[in-house]
Amino acid sequence: MVTPDLSAMRREYGTTGLDESAAGDNPFVLFERWLADAVAAGITEPNAMALATATPDGTPSVRIVLLKSLDAEGAVFHTNYESRKGVELTENPRAAAVLLWHDLSRQVRIEGPVARISPEESDAYFTSRPPGGRISAQASPQSQVVADRAELERRWEEAAASPEAGTRPDSWGGLRLAPESFEFWQGRPNRLHDRIRFRATDGGWERDRLAP
Repeated sequence: MVTPDLSAMRREYGTTGLDESAAGDNPFVLFERWLADAVAAGITEPNAMALATATPDGTPSVRIVLLKSLDAEGAVFHTNYESRKGVELTENPRAAAVLLWHDLSRQVRIEGPVARISPEESDAYFTSRPPGGRISAQASPQSQVVADRAELERRWEEAAASPEAGTRPDSWGGLRLAPESFEFWQGRPNRLHDRIRFRATDGGWERDRLAP
């Protein structure tokens, strides 16, 4: 096996920067603008974010989820509540997430507490999913050991034939990450990157700049 020279892999970032005036005073406004830029740039799944959770004793885990809505209360994603991340967020309801848009030399970090959204909100999103995806949510014991692929396919066929096919299981729904902090990273030449951080305060946001 030929191992690539990872130490030699590097790229120079662009000259477009992020200063305090461009960042503004509201991180949600900046986040929405950057997300819109990522969509306009044609980036594949611009709403993909790495979500980090931890057990009560601090054992971490991370995976990619899809950001499905954003409002003044936070960032919403969906999962099986009995999955590894669902259990960890029940026992230790805090998370960190990062969205990377490499083609734009940008990333956004979000940290804060996590809570379930209402069943009505979960129902509204679930019914918007393609039929096959709804059945998979019913059939798959997410994060549990299964014997083989055939078991998954059998479970799917059984769920599809059920009178309850396509209805949201109680074990599946949305979670909202309520930001206590945002960090916006803009790649710059010579690795002298821009990092603008917002931290929630009573009734507003405190903004500062971090060294790269």
